[in-house]
Amino acid sequence: MKVFYSEKHRQHQPPFEVFDGGVRVPYLENPDRMNRILGALRSVKWADIQAPTDFGLDPLLAVHDKEYLDFLASAWTEWLATNPKDSSTLIPATFALRRQPQKPKSVLGQAGYYIMDLSACIVGGTYQAALASANCALSAAKVVADGARTSFALCRPPGHHAGRDYAGGYCFVNNAAVAAHWLSSKGHVAVLDVDYHCGNGTQDIFYPRDDVFTISIHADPDFEYPHFMGFASERGKGRGFMYHHNFPLPKGTGDAQYLPTLETAIGLIQEFKPVYLVVSAGMDIYADDPLGTIKVTTDGIGEIGKRIASLNLPTVIVMEGGYANESLGRNMVAFLSAFQK
Repeated sequence: MKVFYSEKHRQHQPPFEVFDGGVRVPYLENPDRMNRILGALRSVKWADIQAPTDFGLDPLLAVHDKEYLDFLASAWTEWLATNPKDSSTLIPATFALRRQPQKPKSVLGQAGYYIMDLSACIVGGTYQAALASANCALSAAKVVADGARTSFALCRPPGHHAGRDYAGGYCFVNNAAVAAHWLSSKGHVAVLDVDYHCGNGTQDIFYPRDDVFTISIHADPDFEYPHFMGFASERGKGRGFMYHHNFPLPKGTGDAQYLPTLETAIGLIQEFKPVYLVVSAGMDIYADDPLGTIKVTTDGIGEIGKRIASLNLPTVIVMEGGYANESLGRNMVAFLSAFQK
């Protein structure tokens, strides 16, 4: 299996984030996550780890607003130019209600306009890391388009919370959406998101479209991030109506409860008959994940992989969340190994 990975992710290493209630904590989405996965992949014979190709900005501009990408590119330099009291990271103090669409001129105001929470922290290398992460997804998509059955994009930062013109939840560029759109010119695509959190950004990007079929299985937003998207009633709009499905799950969902929901999702994908499948693979569904309340075991993660692989589709697997670092490599290998059989 071709695995695409870039060391540029290490340029994105915020010193902290702000949790619910205002608690400042060390950044959970950190480079150690990649160290654990790389270590596990290097212990198996089937992982062929390669650097990504640079696809340029056009594939990103196909799903993201240009002014938003311009903000990501320049925000850090502009922030330092304001001589901030704390120059370690850029996070906004106010957030735009999108009912009021006027974009402010100041970099701090624009941060609140383009960032939806206090975990999408920007530092000096964030933009370059996000570009490299997207190129990992695009490189994996190209391998599959060229005939490979499966490829894995070891993306960091992750992407599925990033919408057309906003960052959130550690995500800046929506890697899975960039790959799915790129593949959509070659045939219909399904995107299956099995991260613990709703793939709100992916939903946002493809909501009006009928050529990319999106499904997210996640913790119920009634109690879990992102809170404002991910409900079962959200089914797409216009031509995209019924081409998006959310499956919110209750706290404590284990293997026995998760797998029937997955089977329903797989049935919907089979009805859509896509040419390609993109999987947003978040390992924060694992029982011991510090950000999760879903209790899927490592064996359950392997079974999830096995059932998705049974679709027998050309598949791009894109790394999303997963913060139980000690178990992250083992869980990711359990998932990916299912596609080797």
